[in-house]
Amino acid sequence: MPTIGVAVAIPQPWASELQDYRTALGDETATMIPTHITLVPPTELAEDDVAAVEEHLAAVADRQPTFLVHLRGTGTFRPVSPVVFVSLVEGISQCEQLAAAVRRGPLEVELAYPYHPHVTIAHHLGDEQLDQAFEDLADFECEFLVEEFHLYVHDAALGWQPSRDFTLQG
Repeated sequence: MPTIGVAVAIPQPWASELQDYRTALGDETATMIPTHITLVPPTELAEDDVAAVEEHLAAVADRQPTFLVHLRGTGTFRPVSPVVFVSLVEGISQCEQLAAAVRRGPLEVELAYPYHPHVTIAHHLGDEQLDQAFEDLADFECEFLVEEFHLYVHDAALGWQPSRDFTLQG
């Protein structure tokens, strides 16, 4: 059974900058996770369901317009979860709407926590490293146009690999 995820990829040069920071901080999983905003968390699918999922995602992309994302500053889910992230200050509602549309039909999944669009920069590290990430990237800022989202498939050796892109057409 493949494990998939759906996400908005952060474009270059910021994707590499944030991934390199995460790796340098000691997050050993960073090299296997493209820098992204999650729409659907890791989800196991039956092999037979992949085509239906791709059809569903294409239909969602056909209805959704492009939108601007503005990332600025840091936030954290601590003490609930050991995560530090870069915050969205624009594009929040559009990400919420896109995520809700994607998580219907064959991708209707129950979330462990309420959906909160963000870009993870530190995960499952010690408090000192999480504090450092929170401080180091407090001044981080970038803007980009979201024109597509991606279906990723998890590969045990290579990590999360893009499988298909879905261009926003709405």
